[in-house]
Amino acid sequence: MPVLNIYKLDGSQAGTIEVNNDVFGIEPNKHVMHEVLVAELAEARQGSASTKTRAEVRGGGRKPFRQKGTGRARQGSTRAPHMVGGGVVHGPKPRNYAKKVNKKVRKLALKSALATKISEGNVIVLDDFALEIPKTKTFIDFAKALNFDGAKQLYVTNDDTDNIDRDYFLYLSTRNIEKVAAINTRDLSIYWLIKQDKVILTKEALATIEEVLA
Repeated sequence: MPVLNIYKLDGSQAGTIEVNNDVFGIEPNKHVMHEVLVAELAEARQGSASTKTRAEVRGGGRKPFRQKGTGRARQGSTRAPHMVGGGVVHGPKPRNYAKKVNKKVRKLALKSALATKISEGNVIVLDDFALEIPKTKTFIDFAKALNFDGAKQLYVTNDDTDNIDRDYFLYLSTRNIEKVAAINTRDLSIYWLIKQDKVILTKEALATIEEVLA
């Protein structure tokens, strides 16, 4: 079974923990990871771009000039696509870019990404901590103590209503640190696991991930 190190917020090691081999010790499936990443990026697109066709542009009902005798090419409307102020041909319209991905495929992708991070030694567990007030310096010193202060860090907390203040203080403490992000287990995705270098899981978050992905 893979073994992860547990650290306290002061940077000292507080032991180790064995994690579920069926979740964190599988052979990563890169094809599935790529498929889910493409789907996540597609789902993030707003799809709100919109243009007007010649039928939707205001005006242009009157023929701009007579059919014959002017020496110019005949025109029926000033809102034709080739006219200034005219409509747009085959322009974008609001659409949904979401791609369907099965739940089992998403689970496999998450497990593959986590297994990749663990095999690289880029996942650690953060022991239970309590913040009385948000303090950015605490997490800057924590990263320096573990020698990854220059790396992109991802803090993952659990969706726990009993510790709303703690999770919020974590967010406030890390939001102003460059390359650092703090998310909830509900928001854990391939995008974040690939983008960030180091993944720091709270004990509660680790338990939730094992329960959901096992």
